[in-house]
Amino acid sequence: MPSDRTLKTMNAVHRGVMTLTGGRAGWNGSGMPVVELTTIGRKSGEPRTVMLTAPIHDGDTYVVVASRGGDDTHPAWFLNLRDNPDVQVATKDGRRPMRARVATTEERAEMWPRVTTASKNYAAYQRKTDREIPLVILEPT
Repeated sequence: MPSDRTLKTMNAVHRGVMTLTGGRAGWNGSGMPVVELTTIGRKSGEPRTVMLTAPIHDGDTYVVVASRGGDDTHPAWFLNLRDNPDVQVATKDGRRPMRARVATTEERAEMWPRVTTASKNYAAYQRKTDREIPLVILEPT
């Protein structure tokens, strides 16, 4: 599984590409929209930002996957938004406040096939772990 250092480095490189290109590159990853998700650290109280692909994008609503590459632990950003669901989301169209919620069992059952169609990696990540990988719905406030 990727280490915290590897994940942070990947995010820093991604943000660097976006900065260097003035935002012309980096808002699409593997054919999916990319979102910049800012949560409030559950321990620090400080803003924490991560770049994520959104395999489902319906209007102003995005769905992101708390996969952490198939690790047995949830990503820190997921734990942060679970404790404080008020988040900031930046897309190629701008930044806005949103509210995050974990998909219900029924919603996940409907969305998971769409997620794995968008990227086969997500199905592979789920096979690597016994935890059910959560889907997080980001909705405008």
